[in-house]
Amino acid sequence: MKPSTGTSAGFKIGGSGLTGLTGLERPDVRSTLVRLEQAAKADKWVFVRAAPAAILALLKGRPWLEGALPYLKDAYIPISPEQGGVLYQTARLIGAQTIVEFGTSFGISAIYLAAAARENGGRFVGTEIEPNKISAARANLLSAGLGDVSEILAGDARETLRDFERPIDLLLLDGWKDLYLPVLQLLRPKLRKRSVVFADNIFTFPKALAPYVAYMRDHRNGFESMTLPLGHGLEYSVCVADLE
Repeated sequence: MKPSTGTSAGFKIGGSGLTGLTGLERPDVRSTLVRLEQAAKADKWVFVRAAPAAILALLKGRPWLEGALPYLKDAYIPISPEQGGVLYQTARLIGAQTIVEFGTSFGISAIYLAAAARENGGRFVGTEIEPNKISAARANLLSAGLGDVSEILAGDARETLRDFERPIDLLLLDGWKDLYLPVLQLLRPKLRKRSVVFADNIFTFPKALAPYVAYMRDHRNGFESMTLPLGHGLEYSVCVADLE
């Protein structure tokens, strides 16, 4: 048997080669994803520059992320193309009309989700707190031809999403890890039965995300959940019960 190449029938991995997924084959979407995924490769140098500050924070008994934080405003920290394909296809599968993201960054994941929203006749809403990332994400969505079906809420998601009115069909959590659970609980009343929640970086931050994973795995909270071995671990949760 030949080793897997990361592809399957009708689905070729990579921003320049996502085939079989109509919304991602559009030239403006594809070219924008290729450009951003190439730019994101420079993240390694951001982390190199942040390493001394992160180590110093650890030596002082503080979380390494606290030391690295000033540098991360320039980091993409994107989802992988494989994850993007799964996000897009899941949104299409469930016919998601309202898609929300916590932690939009420069907008790579937003493009996958907004492309699905457009094909579904729905809308994408992202959230971001870093000013430079807010303006870049909005520009990148426009570049991908998705500006008319998307918006980025600027500020702390716990505030910008507090009065969110529409029922949510798909939610992606990819911001600060200690806020996954608070944001999920904030939006829980808006999650439809059979809605889907994705959470990234489960393998990268196992300690920080342990409370979130435990919550999603506790059936009393109304979810069925598992970790997909994509990227740095993608928690895939389905809402199976309305909030009582």
